[in-house]
Amino acid sequence: MTNSMDRKNNLKTPESIITLIPIVISSGIAILLIIFYLTPQFIKSNKVNLELNALIKKKNDLDDLKSQYKKINQKFDKLNNEKAIIIEKISGTSNLDTLLAKLGELGEKNSIEFASIVPKKVINFIANSDTEKKNKKNNLANSNFDPLLVEGIKKYLIDFSFVTDFSNLLSFLRELEFQDNIILLDNINLKLKPQNINDSHEMLEVKLRMTFYGKI
Repeated sequence: MTNSMDRKNNLKTPESIITLIPIVISSGIAILLIIFYLTPQFIKSNKVNLELNALIKKKNDLDDLKSQYKKINQKFDKLNNEKAIIIEKISGTSNLDTLLAKLGELGEKNSIEFASIVPKKVINFIANSDTEKKNKKNNLANSNFDPLLVEGIKKYLIDFSFVTDFSNLLSFLRELEFQDNIILLDNINLKLKPQNINDSHEMLEVKLRMTFYGKI
């Protein structure tokens, strides 16, 4: 009991209090350092770490986007090539003037006497709304729907009237099939031409509409 009281008295002595002061001060400084320096540094370090992780994620996302962009570009190039092939198959390599000149050559070769060439209409491709596209898919018999009239192509409707015999007419029509451009025939009207006494064979008066497809 006496020893215990002696220890308590020793702790209260000036010497013991003086020795505790540096410890208290050091502890206070340490606490202040933790509060005012280390804690902000920790918060800042944590923030930098989060930003770094975000940047890494963005970089990975960017790499993914670049890869997707490359794939999309390849698909786009492929579609463009396919589109160019389709346009060439439909419209050929000749423009309208060249094609008409070629028809003149074929007519002369097959003894075709052209009476008139009358352009009736030029139709440009117009992009349709999604609704109209669905309607056309469901109703292919729609007379306004032309599957050959695609983007990059014009459609020309021209009425021809000429005189020839049956044999030359067949030869002329066969040669039309081998032209670069797609040529469709419509509204064909044939009738015998009144004959003179000196005519050796029957001649036909031909009226028809030709539809050509050319590049824009």
